[in-house]
Amino acid sequence: MVGRTGAPARATVIGTGLIGGSILLRLRAVGLDVAGWDPEPATRAEARHQGVDAPETLEAAVAGRDVVFLCGPLPTLPETLLRVAELTGPACVLTDVGSTKAELAAFAVQHRLADRFVPGHPMAGADTAGIKAATPTLLGSAAWVLCPTPGVAMSAFRWLAGLLADVFAARVVPMSPEEHDAVVALSSHLPHLLAGALAGAVQRSALRDAVLALAAGSFRDGTRVAGHPPERTANMLLSNRERVLGGLAGIRAFVDEVAAALRDGDAATLTARHRESRAARVALTGRTFVTRQRRFAVDADDAAEVAHLLALGASGGHLTGCRVAHDVVTYAEALPEIGSGQS
Repeated sequence: MVGRTGAPARATVIGTGLIGGSILLRLRAVGLDVAGWDPEPATRAEARHQGVDAPETLEAAVAGRDVVFLCGPLPTLPETLLRVAELTGPACVLTDVGSTKAELAAFAVQHRLADRFVPGHPMAGADTAGIKAATPTLLGSAAWVLCPTPGVAMSAFRWLAGLLADVFAARVVPMSPEEHDAVVALSSHLPHLLAGALAGAVQRSALRDAVLALAAGSFRDGTRVAGHPPERTANMLLSNRERVLGGLAGIRAFVDEVAAALRDGDAATLTARHRESRAARVALTGRTFVTRQRRFAVDADDAAEVAHLLALGASGGHLTGCRVAHDVVTYAEALPEIGSGQS
């Protein structure tokens, strides 16, 4: 992968837990010059044990890099962004993997970093944590949100989208920070909350041990993310508080309908509600896509380009590649086929 200056790309990952460590290991696996840094000495030592360059200082880790991935805990990202921006040149692309985007994107604008900071969020994870749990395949083919911004920042967005598609086979989903946060409230944050609620209810139950003895696929699947580190889950929910609470109100309304039907012995309503639920599940697993290419002049007004990208993401589509040549940017796109995923 070529860097923005034309030389081979050089990358750094700050915060080498499960996600950061997996990014680090994948970048190394494809032959990129990559370094990792973590505030914990033991984590840096483990990275070295796995054969990755892990300097002792942040300054050494980010020097001369084309891109820096910020992968620390959500509350640390604003300060880390400022510090890394001070230590890197204006051509260095900065991105993050935080599970909310609006607050950090606004912070970057406030501190005049929006020209090279591209908010990002790979939609992948596991019920384990730390660099020892990281693998170079964890993020393979994952949906990876990137937030495009009109202006100088589009150069950074295009380059980063191409890198993610090439290195991770990522399905790059363009979204505004605000739309991202609204979507992940339902697709990620509320599933964590509900998994925790079910597992927590079982933990409090006098029948806990008997329940765990009989727990099969439905319980294991439904509570998998309850195994995430509690501090990380709390940070995630708090950072998107209003949207999560709004989504929770919708879930309560749906549950109330089901509970009322159950009390009334109303089999028809119970069946109808579960038919609704099944439709979403079938749509998740049964979607097919059509592909196309779309081109824009690099030196043109990029408002139309950004509007197109945001519409693509809002429609459930994604990018599978991005190339800039001869002052033209070419996006390889995948769009949901009309009618696919319907029950």
